[in-house]
Amino acid sequence: MSAGGQKTANRDRFTIFEERAPGLYHNTAVVFDKDGRIAGRYRKMHIPDDPGFYEKYYFTPGDLGFTPIETSIGKLGVLICWDQWYPEGARLMALAGAELLIYPTAIGWDPHDTQEEQQRQLHAWITIQRARMPVANGNPGHCMHRIGFEQAPDLEPGVGINFWGTQLHRRRPKVTFMDSANESEVKVLTTTDRSGA
Repeated sequence: MSAGGQKTANRDRFTIFEERAPGLYHNTAVVFDKDGRIAGRYRKMHIPDDPGFYEKYYFTPGDLGFTPIETSIGKLGVLICWDQWYPEGARLMALAGAELLIYPTAIGWDPHDTQEEQQRQLHAWITIQRARMPVANGNPGHCMHRIGFEQAPDLEPGVGINFWGTQLHRRRPKVTFMDSANESEVKVLTTTDRSGA
């Protein structure tokens, strides 16, 4: 997602490296409404320090709080990637009136992980999504992952992160694992109807 965005229901969401001041950077999601205006932004609050994701060395935690973004189609609770592993973001967005939770995400595997380890990680993530959106907070939500492989800049070729490229749509009472994307195909996997139909 850092190099682009996802387009859904006439809104664009982009995650960017935002330079707030010299040497002060945020992982920021910007939401554009259907008329092209900037509806709002969110700065990622939880910064990972995990193998392959040592973001604390270049991102500063967000300072905008968990505030839904008003758009022409409703209030969006936009959170970014690592935020999904912690309960307070989804809960505070829901309490503030978010009608849809959205997570642009870049999670991936080390190519050397076993198939068993990859499945363990994926199922842990799906379990977290069930807890955060439809079960605990009653919100529908959508999570979309970055695709492709990113080479670790300081290691031998073939070492890096294989991004999942998956999408997950959460709507009460279940979580649907939508599909996996790849680098050569674009898929529209779901639309969200505010009527609940």
